[in-house]
Amino acid sequence: IDMLTTGIRTPIGIKIMGGDIKEIEKIGMHIEGLIMDLNGTRSVYAERVGGGYYVNIIPDRNALAQYGLTVEDLQSIIATAIGGQTIITTIQNSRERYSINVRYQRDFRSNIDELERVLIATKNKFHVPLKEVAHITLSYGPSMIRNENGMTAGYVFVDIYDNVDIGTYVNKAKEVLNKSLKIPPGYTITFSGQYENILRVKQRLMIILPITIILILLILYLNTGNMIKTTIVLLAVPFSLIGAVLLMYVLGYNISIATWVGMIALMGLDAETGVFMLLFLDLSYEEARKDDRLKTIDGLKNAILHGAVQRIRPKMMTVMTTMIGLLPIMWSTGTGADLMKRIAAPMVGGLTTSFIMELMVYPAIYYLWKKRELNLQ
Repeated sequence: IDMLTTGIRTPIGIKIMGGDIKEIEKIGMHIEGLIMDLNGTRSVYAERVGGGYYVNIIPDRNALAQYGLTVEDLQSIIATAIGGQTIITTIQNSRERYSINVRYQRDFRSNIDELERVLIATKNKFHVPLKEVAHITLSYGPSMIRNENGMTAGYVFVDIYDNVDIGTYVNKAKEVLNKSLKIPPGYTITFSGQYENILRVKQRLMIILPITIILILLILYLNTGNMIKTTIVLLAVPFSLIGAVLLMYVLGYNISIATWVGMIALMGLDAETGVFMLLFLDLSYEEARKDDRLKTIDGLKNAILHGAVQRIRPKMMTVMTTMIGLLPIMWSTGTGADLMKRIAAPMVGGLTTSFIMELMVYPAIYYLWKKRELNLQ
């Protein structure tokens, strides 16, 4: 997936862009030496420019015109006599297909002297050697040239250990390169691979997270009709983050796109469990108010205690059904298991701590709120 989206087949890649491919190779090899000793590096490799010799056939337009030939005539002969032209495809055994090409034998195209003797037919029905209408030279050049954003590019592939955070590693690598690497004018380096995806997702999360929180706040307010109740329910979010971060630390997971997805989903689960907890407190409170048992502090405490403790079974069933559904993911080993584990881990850890905190903190906050509302001493 990384190869398809960024062109880099390792977790981290460094793209060097400029004008001269030799200079790009030199910069890449320098970066390779600097990154090799960085803590967390498993391997680093800068692309080398592999090349070979190329045959250049440069048309002499004046000579072509003298013989009544065009550049297209010249290219046609070169493509057919030297490169080969498919004239027919044969079919054998009903399914096997083989193309039949026609071109000069190898002895007549194996070196420049032989190429110069390739004959070109003119309109006057006589033949002209290729050397009469074109210049043939040999030149050395790269076997492949990368192009990105209109500039020549070279890659440095960096592989890191599994327990190393990509963001932290890239920040350290940037410090090393800024300190020890001097880039000529007109050349740039950019970090790519999974780091490029992280930056892209970070920009999206800066929009998605506020929208998610605002929507949860709006839905909670429409449900409860009270801003204080909405605030109490939202307290489950920081409670759940404690468990989410703690479980990821125990499992050795770093913050990633998958863990952020799990945390966003956790916000919705927090709102669900928080509303459920608050619902039983409200039911117990309203029942005590109808029975006129809220005239004293002890009456208020008993009502809240009943709503918080006596009905703990349905609350636990609500949380446990969600956790039981997520636990099989934590032990999965199939394709995509690593990604799904990092989505499920914040949800499992967050639900655990939010449930415990809601049982202990919600009743106390609810008691202080109702005590002040009823003016009880």
